Amino acid sequence: MKLPSATEMQALDQRAIHHYQIPSIVLMENAGVGTVRMVEQELGSPANTFALIFIGPGNNGGDGLVIARHLHQRGCHPVLCYLVDPARLKGDAAINAEICARLQMEWLLLDSDLALAELQGLCCRLQETHGRCYAIIDAVFGTGLTRTVSDHYATTLQLIHQRHLAPEAPVIAVDMPSGLDADRGQILGACARADHCATYGCAKPGQVQGEGPELCGKLHIIDIGIPPEAVAEAGILTEHITAAAIKQQMTALRRPYDTHKGGQGHLLLVAGGIGKTGAAILCAQGALRSGCGLISCCVPHSLNTIFESALFEAMTIPLPNSATLFDSSDLETIMSALQDKQALVLGPGLGTDPGTASLVLDLYRTVSQTMVVDADGLNILAANLESLEAPPGPRIFTPHPGEMARLLGLTSKEVQEDRVKAAHRGCLQFDHGSSQCVMVLKGAHTVVATPDGRTWINSTGNPGMASGGMGDVLSGLIGGLLCQGLSPVAAATTAVFIHGQAGDLLAAEQGIGYTATDLARALPRTLAPYR
Repeated sequence: MKLPSATEMQALDQRAIHHYQIPSIVLMENAGVGTVRMVEQELGSPANTFALIFIGPGNNGGDGLVIARHLHQRGCHPVLCYLVDPARLKGDAAINAEICARLQMEWLLLDSDLALAELQGLCCRLQETHGRCYAIIDAVFGTGLTRTVSDHYATTLQLIHQRHLAPEAPVIAVDMPSGLDADRGQILGACARADHCATYGCAKPGQVQGEGPELCGKLHIIDIGIPPEAVAEAGILTEHITAAAIKQQMTALRRPYDTHKGGQGHLLLVAGGIGKTGAAILCAQGALRSGCGLISCCVPHSLNTIFESALFEAMTIPLPNSATLFDSSDLETIMSALQDKQALVLGPGLGTDPGTASLVLDLYRTVSQTMVVDADGLNILAANLESLEAPPGPRIFTPHPGEMARLLGLTSKEVQEDRVKAAHRGCLQFDHGSSQCVMVLKGAHTVVATPDGRTWINSTGNPGMASGGMGDVLSGLIGGLLCQGLSPVAAATTAVFIHGQAGDLLAAEQGIGYTATDLARALPRTLAPYR
């Protein structure tokens, strides 16, 4: 599902208006009518109730005025709460304000603390004369907001957010919860949390990442008449990872009846030093549960017994010169083991000993197969950025925000403020023009990015996944899907979706407290509907 940025959405509107000759006031009318229909489906009839419509200075306010008109048509008593003098409205918003004035709708101007106090008194009177408040409509700011909200706008949004006016009334956001950045999902000073968000034409990136999902409530995409051709022509580079997309990608993995393990790929893991064998075991479990045919694990020779007793289905390759820590002198053994493998997972539980670091850098620079780099593998690369060049084969990086911060020389907070931007910066930092790198920035609403500007934002997962070992399972799952034939991008996007969905399944069944081992075991039944 395409996720246009605020700039791209504005261009889509203009394309519909100027190329397809759809008048802007028709788009506004469709937005308002579609919102009222959605609200009726969710809340029932608005007859014999009142509604508070908060009107901002632009077209978002115009959408709110259309909503007011159609609520009026259905027997509701809308009260127009203007945050700007209605005489200052322009274009389609001004036309709708004039219609509302001719319908003699009740209105007030909220330009001071005194006016806001009067609004609270008005709500009490309205409850006596019109019964319950049907809904509070937030039509203050839309997708075009880029500045910090302040003054009476901020005070009003806080009043809506705190539910002081009509605590029982649901808040309906018009296109965006006012004060939410449409691209990043960050709050711009103040924001009103919605129970339902009616977004127009397409969902926006800020609604599915950052604080967007919580502030939007239930997201509804309203068709306002922008032709599908306009969306297809727009070259939108950001997408939401959905079940439909995963189903399509997984068709490549359908197995013939007479398949065998050798036809389902062979993955090599270089992971799991002393004290961190669990990371490698979880990584292997993620790969095994993906359906990968064969797994081999290069391990320090003194730890081999641990791996053989924990991983019955995987093969191990004890490294002769690595006792408890990986050492660069075992490079030749690992390269020999790679000859019949489709992919390599490098990093979980490795440690950052100098000999290990030398081995990681040698593998990164020489391996031509697709490589998933995770955990300590990333930390070693972060400490040696100046010596890295374009990789000889595809590379998939799977940092969490802290690891991404180290890769970029930022703080975790800075990474989280614009996760899409951080993912692309990291991708370009390693790619060096090779077009072979995929960045998977883990966390809530994982971001997948490629050097050409394409972005995918995940739609699955929950807070119960904030538990040790989850990332190890993910890196193994990516590796397993690579070996079965998915491209690096398809493997990354499919893995993050399935990984999150397995977590959602476990959260629904048993609540928070499930482990990475539980999640690995849940992968086959999560994958089953897509195969």
